[in-house]
This record gives sequence, C-alpha cells and structure tokens, in this order.
Amino acid sequence: MNQPESQSHTQEPRFEGLSAVTLATHDMERAVAFYLALGFPLAYGGPFEAFTSFAFGGTYLNVILDTRGPVLWWGRVIVHVSDVDAVYHKALAAGYQPEAAPADASWGERYFHITDPDGHEISIAKRL
Repeated sequence: MNQPESQSHTQEPRFEGLSAVTLATHDMERAVAFYLALGFPLAYGGPFEAFTSFAFGGTYLNVILDTRGPVLWWGRVIVHVSDVDAVYHKALAAGYQPEAAPADASWGERYFHITDPDGHEISIAKRL
C-alpha cells in the first residue's frame, strides 16, 4: 500500500553504494604511473592533469593534485579485483614493494596491502 504523500519522506534514507574515493597527491605523474602499473583503468585525466579518475565496477578512485602541504596517512582504500595474485605480480614487475605477499584472511578475503607514492594504503582483495 502506498503511503500518503505527507508521510513518504519520513523514512530514513538507505545508503546504496560508494561512488568514489578521492586521494590527494603532490605529484600527479607519479601517482598515475603507480595506479596504471597496477592495472587500474583510466577514465579521465592523466599524468599532467590536476584531477584523474580510475573507473571500475561502478566506482571511481580519484586522484587530485594538492600542493598545500604534506599528505598525511588517513586510512586504507580496499579495492576488490578478480585476481589478487596477478595484481601483486604487476606491482612487483613495476618495481613497487607491497607490504607482504597475498594471503588468505580469516574474514574471507585474499588480499595484500601496498602504499601508493603519497602514503595512501591500498588493499587489493578478493572475496574467497
């Protein structure tokens, strides 16, 4: 049964998904090279732009050029991929050093962590 118009706005909104996460960088060229080396699909911008987006699975990872001061650690972005080990090997082949090799976690994911050139922690994961 439909609610009267006056009552239809009393329900709590439902959060439906995460659209994007935006990370700051002092060096867009270096940041874009890092994400491209891991296989992130470039959707907008690039190494010489002030704003870059990588799009996958209906979500965006954005990188914005910020020269105001040091970029401080703030948390971790978790990105689900189809093959954790393949991304790990791409990172190694590009000369990046993940924290450790991929591992199966007790919470039901295979994952590894890597820090981008600006200190942002990226977790590459797949549900088991």
